[in-house]
Amino acid sequence: MSYRSPDPAQSAVLFVILFWVLLINACSGVSVPTNGSPGSATTSTPTLAISSTLPSATLGSIYKATLSVNGGTAPYAFSIASGQLPAGVQLGGTSGSISGTPTAAGSFSFAVSVSDSKGLTKQQSLQITVASTPITNSGNSFSNVQHAGGWGQAGQGPPNYVDCSPSPCDGISFSMSQGIASPSMSGEATQFNLGGTAVFNDALFNNHLIGPFSSQGMPDNNQTLVPTYHNFTYDVYFYGTNLELSQALEFDVNQFFDNLGFIWGHECRIAGGNEWDIWDNVNQHWVPTGIACYPNNNSWNHLTIEVQRTSSNQLLYESITLNGVTTPVNQYYNPGSTAGWYGITVNYQMDGNNKQSPYTVYLDDFSFTYE
Repeated sequence: MSYRSPDPAQSAVLFVILFWVLLINACSGVSVPTNGSPGSATTSTPTLAISSTLPSATLGSIYKATLSVNGGTAPYAFSIASGQLPAGVQLGGTSGSISGTPTAAGSFSFAVSVSDSKGLTKQQSLQITVASTPITNSGNSFSNVQHAGGWGQAGQGPPNYVDCSPSPCDGISFSMSQGIASPSMSGEATQFNLGGTAVFNDALFNNHLIGPFSSQGMPDNNQTLVPTYHNFTYDVYFYGTNLELSQALEFDVNQFFDNLGFIWGHECRIAGGNEWDIWDNVNQHWVPTGIACYPNNNSWNHLTIEVQRTSSNQLLYESITLNGVTTPVNQYYNPGSTAGWYGITVNYQMDGNNKQSPYTVYLDDFSFTYE
């Protein structure tokens, strides 16, 4: 039996939560966040709490932030427990300040450890997104998205596929490296890796293009732009030497406004059966299209996906073009519910097989058009 990846209606917004609440999503997708409140305390055991959000940064610009600590007894000592800060940025060991001038764009996941004067310790996972110079082109299009700042990354594992980071976590290892000269078409490809020890685990990579945390300089603070766009084209080249090790590769367009979630999920099942699936937002499951998906090893595969949000707010899957062969999809679905989320994002996801065989895929000449 072919393996079915978890639904994007859970993963993408979970990942968005990681972006929006932890700041810094199938396969990937969206689920409505829950608001929990702590129960009443039954003991007076002292605890430490570290601030869980950090502002984004800009390549080549001075960055300053300070971690806040609640509880415990000052003075505090800070250190990096795992992961890495952006190049050019340092953590103050006694002040908790994070400062410097980032010299590389991307999303950087790390964990900070803090200890107080009484020996209490606490770790907190954090992420800093370093945006490069916006790469907006004329004609409502972004080019070289694979080389942009703002990429977030997370692992997802069964049975619930809740996002985890930084890598490695929950038996999943994942990473991305930008500015790869070979193999590359532009000289600025991005390498994406998935591995680990637990089977059927995934790596989700996500970029906020328009809306909060925009990597393209379009935060849409007045929330007037995102609802006006209806037509989207996701165009990318991808390359791998052993694509047969992939359970599936996923390419998604996401639009959120007015508590509605439009997730145009496209999954190329490779080890899972060499067929394209699309995502049903309401029923939260993958729907086989009957369209074959046989990408080539050791050569660049060109993928173009065209989708539309109709005037009646339905998702229309228009067509899939792989290596010059265009196949109409022409299927309509209703949107899901995503309370409070806003923006336009793109996802790229890699799914592990029944052995979690490690594999690498390169993306290049990634463009996104919105109208």
